[in-house]
Amino acid sequence: MNSLASLYENDPVYQMAVKQLKESISILGYPEEYVEILRHPEKLVQVKITIKRDNGKLETFLGWRSQHNSALGPYKGGVRYGENVTPGEVVALSIWMTWKTSLAGLPYGGGKGGVRVNPKALSPRELEELSRKFFAGIARDVGPDVDIPAPDVYTNPQTMAWYFDEYSKIAGYNAWGVVTAKPVDLGGLNARVVSTGYGTALTAREAAKKALGGFEGKTVAIHGFGNVGMYAAKYAQEWGAIVVAVSDSSGYIYDPKGIDVEEAIRVKNETGKVTNYKKGNVKVSTNHLEVLELPVDVLIPAATENVITMENVHRIKAKVISEGANGPTTPEADRILHDKGVVVVPDILANAGGVTMSWIEWSHNRMGCWLTDDEALSRLDKMMTINFHRVYDDWQKRFSQYPMRIAAYAIAVDRVVKAMKLRGWI
Repeated sequence: MNSLASLYENDPVYQMAVKQLKESISILGYPEEYVEILRHPEKLVQVKITIKRDNGKLETFLGWRSQHNSALGPYKGGVRYGENVTPGEVVALSIWMTWKTSLAGLPYGGGKGGVRVNPKALSPRELEELSRKFFAGIARDVGPDVDIPAPDVYTNPQTMAWYFDEYSKIAGYNAWGVVTAKPVDLGGLNARVVSTGYGTALTAREAAKKALGGFEGKTVAIHGFGNVGMYAAKYAQEWGAIVVAVSDSSGYIYDPKGIDVEEAIRVKNETGKVTNYKKGNVKVSTNHLEVLELPVDVLIPAATENVITMENVHRIKAKVISEGANGPTTPEADRILHDKGVVVVPDILANAGGVTMSWIEWSHNRMGCWLTDDEALSRLDKMMTINFHRVYDDWQKRFSQYPMRIAAYAIAVDRVVKAMKLRGWI
């Protein structure tokens, strides 16, 4: 254990995950030795991947798959490609996936994979060879009932198609459930594309019912207008809220009477800049961070991490914040927002639409069923709505002195610990 742990224990991302775990164990009143049990993955697999480049030369890359905890079910989590991928990052992300799937009420544990490579430097043929060899390298450790990977940074449905095909060749049958977020023609769902933004808007909707007396007619600002922000805006508007502002890296647009979300999406897709939107009496600014401070009821940060900080937290006016991005609020700012009575739905809960939709895809692949997008979204809505209220009520009942984020981690860890106890692991 010690020599293997040396691969990841000094990584700052891993240390952050362990710090959160220690806090949760302390809040729950569990013995400190539970931290030692839960801080390490059940298995960490390293894979050597040698491919032939288009110039005829051989090049070797390293990849990892961390399988953190399986008390609640098969490991679940994405695979990312990147030049700076480390074993510590992969292990930390697998720990966070354990808590995310637990909090979402899914029958999954946490896993994560990564390959240290610059995917932009590879040709399509080279990328396919790398992907197939990575998955062949972990094939004995994954499977529809064991570990179900999905896309992450710089991987996509095509990558999943290569993984699916490679595993199916090795297994000797079409293993539809071995990965999720596959192309539609291979058992995937179009609804997967909208699911994270849908879920982020849904948690904003449900939080507004609790904190604001309803969602219809409430004003919404969205920081970030990529996939998550676009669909969060689209569904927020469909459910009766007034989307008054959206931003991207070029700046933001603001109309207190409401913007035309479909037009904003068209402008963004066609011109690359949401600030080219010209409809109505819209105000345009080049400072995208200012959108966070607008006088709105609901704020959806859906871009990058650490945008709500000690520098601007006192200027935040929204009463509900639903985090579509990962880590948009610093811990210090989170505490201040909590003390001000702002309901911050943390990323671990708010952006769980993707993994929840992956479960819908996987479960129906396993049963040999095919879903329409409307059926899939209906199930996503029902599952996330029920789960949001379960978590919210538990927060209010047991952990209301803490920000919802800290409570969410404690609730997630508690469910895993209880499952481990029931199984006789501890």
